[in-house]
Amino acid sequence: MKLSLSEISTVNASFAEDVFAYASAGFDGIGIWEMKLSADDGSNLTLLRKAGLAVANCVPTVPSILPLQLSGMEGPPDPKERVAALRESIHRLAAFEPESVLCLTGAIGDLDPTEARELVVQGLREVAAAAREAGVRLGVEPAGASVSFVATAAETLELLDEAELDDVGVMADTYHLWDETPEALAAIVGRVTGLHVADVPREPGRDDRGLPGEGGARSAEHVKA
Repeated sequence: MKLSLSEISTVNASFAEDVFAYASAGFDGIGIWEMKLSADDGSNLTLLRKAGLAVANCVPTVPSILPLQLSGMEGPPDPKERVAALRESIHRLAAFEPESVLCLTGAIGDLDPTEARELVVQGLREVAAAAREAGVRLGVEPAGASVSFVATAAETLELLDEAELDDVGVMADTYHLWDETPEALAAIVGRVTGLHVADVPREPGRDDRGLPGEGGARSAEHVKA
C-alpha cells in the first residue's frame, strides 16, 4: 500500500462516505476507526471491495488498556473490561485484513505508576494473544500523556520487552514523535507496524495537527527514515 487516509481526518463523515471520498480522491487505502463502522460488517466489506480500497491501520472503539484522558473518549474505567473490548475488536477487525491494529497504554491518571505499568503489561499480553489468534499484527502507539505513558519509540520497545512481546510492534505517528531523530526511527524500522503522518503546527497556541509540510521538513525526514 502506498498511501491511505485515516478516518479521524474526516471525523464527521460516515464510513460509507469515507470509502467513497477516499477512493474518489485516489487513495490506495483507508485507516479504519471502528467507531465509524456500521453493525453490518458484510455491507462494510462490500463497500471496501467495490471501492478497491485496502485497509491500513485500524483503531478499536476502546483503543487503550487504561482510560484515556480525552473528553468523549474515556470509555469504561475498568482495565479488564477495556482489555476484553480490545480483544473483541481485534477479532472483528481481522475480517477487514488490516495491515495492523493499534493500541495505546492509556493514561496513568490517579494510579500509582508501577501499578499502571503492571496493568498494561498484563493487558498487552492478553491483547497480543488475541491478535495472534486472529492473525493480525498489533502495534503499540507512543503518544502524549493524556493517552499514553510511553512517549518515544525507545520507551515503547522497553515496555514490549518487559512484556516479552517481540511479535508486537510500534505504531509510529510523526505528530507524536516530532522530537525523535530520523535515526531513532530508522533503528526500529523492522518493528514499525504503520505510520501516521501529520505535522506539529508552527503557529503559537495551536495544538491541532498540520498537514505534512506545514510544520517544516520533519515529517518528510521521518518517512524517509
